[in-house]
Amino acid sequence: MDQPLIRIEQLAVSFAQGQQQSVAVEDVSFDIRPGETLALVGESGSGKSVTAHSILRLLPYPSASHPAGRILYRGTDLLQADEKQLRKVRGNRISMIFQEPMTSLNPLHTVERQISEVLFLHKGLNKAEARARTLELLELVGIPEPAKRLGAYPHELSGGQRQRVMIAMALANEPELLIADEPTTALDVTVQLKILELLQSLQQRLGMALLLISHDLNLVRRIAHRVCVMHRGRVVEQADCAQLFADPQHPYTRQLLAADPSGNPVEADPLAPTLMRCEDLRVWFPIRKGVLRRVVDHVKAVTDAGFSLQRGQTLGIVGESGSGKTTLGMALLRLIDSQGLIEFDGQRLDGLSQNDVRPWRRQLQVVFQDPFGSLSPRMSVAQIISEGLDIHGIGTEQEREQWVIEALTEVGLDPDSRHRYPHEFSGGQRQRIAIARALVLKPSLILLDEPTSALDRTVQSQVVELLRELQRKHNLTYLFISHDLAVVRALSHQLMVIRQGRIVEQGPAHQVFAAPQHDYTRQLLDAAFALPATSNRVQMTP
Repeated sequence: MDQPLIRIEQLAVSFAQGQQQSVAVEDVSFDIRPGETLALVGESGSGKSVTAHSILRLLPYPSASHPAGRILYRGTDLLQADEKQLRKVRGNRISMIFQEPMTSLNPLHTVERQISEVLFLHKGLNKAEARARTLELLELVGIPEPAKRLGAYPHELSGGQRQRVMIAMALANEPELLIADEPTTALDVTVQLKILELLQSLQQRLGMALLLISHDLNLVRRIAHRVCVMHRGRVVEQADCAQLFADPQHPYTRQLLAADPSGNPVEADPLAPTLMRCEDLRVWFPIRKGVLRRVVDHVKAVTDAGFSLQRGQTLGIVGESGSGKTTLGMALLRLIDSQGLIEFDGQRLDGLSQNDVRPWRRQLQVVFQDPFGSLSPRMSVAQIISEGLDIHGIGTEQEREQWVIEALTEVGLDPDSRHRYPHEFSGGQRQRIAIARALVLKPSLILLDEPTSALDRTVQSQVVELLRELQRKHNLTYLFISHDLAVVRALSHQLMVIRQGRIVEQGPAHQVFAAPQHDYTRQLLDAAFALPATSNRVQMTP
C-alpha cells in the first residue's frame, strides 16, 4: 500500500476568546492515502470543518492556533510551511469545495472569470486555453449549456448550479487531494448521484484522494472507503466504511446512524377549508437583446402550475435544482411577478399592488435555505425576530420583547440568547432563529425553502420534529420545498413533483411515495432511497 498522502498526528486547534483559549479540536489523528475517500462525519460543531481547514491553514489566524500536532503532506509539515510553500499547495495540489457556494463565489465576477483565474495562476494558460478548459469543466460537472453560463454571475444560478461551479473550480488543476466540505448540500438527489459518479471517475483517472465532510450518511455509505466519526472535537471511532455501518462500536456513532428523519406528518383535518390555491400560474423571465433591449425569448421558470392546499396541511414541493421550486414559492408569496390566479384565505393576491399585499405579509412568512445568509450579522437575535413586529406596528416595546421570548422558547432556544448575534450560533440554532422570526407574527402559512439542507442528520430530525409540533399547536400550513425526500416524507400531506418548470405529478404524499406514476418521480425516489452502491466505490490502488 502507498504511503499516506496526508498524515494528521495528534492535531489540536484552539481559538482565542479574549484572554481565554477555547479548544475546538484535540488529539485528532488519521491518514489519507492516494486514491482513498475518507469521510469525516459528526454533528455541527464537532470539529470536522476546523480539522479540514487546518490542512490548508485556512483558519482565522492568529486567533486560531495549533497547540499540538502535525499535518504531513508527502512528509512536509504544512503547519510549519511558509506562505510561498502553501501557495504551491493551495488550489494546485490540494483543492477545497466549501459548504456555502453563494458566500464562497465572488458576486462581482462571472463564472468564466472565477474558474479562469485558477487556471491563470496555477497553469499559466492564455485566455483562449482557459476558456476551453472552463467549458470542459462546466460540462464535466453537469452545467447545462455551459457556453451560455460563462457570462453568468453567481446570483443568476440556482443553488445546485453554484455548487457545481465551485466543484469545477476545485477540479481545475486536477489536485492530488480534494477536500469536499458538504459538497452536495445544495443539490437534489439525482444530481448528488451524478456528482458522486463524477468524483469517483476522477479518482480513477487521477488517483485523486478525497476528504469528504458530510452529515449525509447515505452519501458517505455510497462513496467512502473509511470513516472517521468526530464528536466534541475528538475522533471517537474510525473504521472501514462497510464495517462501521454494519457494526458501529461507539454509542455516538449508533446515535448518528439512527438519526434519519422519520415518523408521519401531523394528523390533518380532511374537512379543513382551503387556505391557498393557484391556477395556471406562470413565471416567465424575459430575455432582452439588442440596443433597444427587445424581448427575444423567455426563461420559462414555471408554466401552468395549479394546486389547492387545505389549512393545517403541508405541501411538499420536490424537483431538481433549477426546476422552478423556489420560483413557484416566491411567486405564491408575491415576492416576484407572475401571471395566473393566486388565492389566499379567499382573497385574490395576484391582482394586488405591493402596497395592497403588505397587510397580508403577516400571514405569509418564509424560512430560507441558508440560515447564515438570511440573518443580518449586524442585528441581535432580538432585533431580527422583532423586525416584523416593528414593520407591522404590532404591540408595545414590552409586548414585543415578551413575544420574542415566547418565540425563542417555542423553537427550543434559551430566551437569554436573544442579545447575541447570529455568528455565535451553530447552523441548526440559526435555523431555529429563522423559524422564530417567522413564527412571532403568528402566520397562517410558512414557506420553508430547503430549511434543513445545511443541517446534519441529528439536527434535521430535531427541526422536523419542531416543525411538526408547531404545526400541531398552531394549525400552521406549510409549503415545504426540499430535495431531501426523507424529510419531505416525514412532513408532507400532499406532494408536488416539478420538472423544468412544469408539474409532472401531484397527489397525496403517501400515494405518490408508495406508487409513483411518472418516470421522473420514480427516478427521484430511486436516487433517494436506493441501497448504497458499494459495488461502485472506487477501488483502492494496492
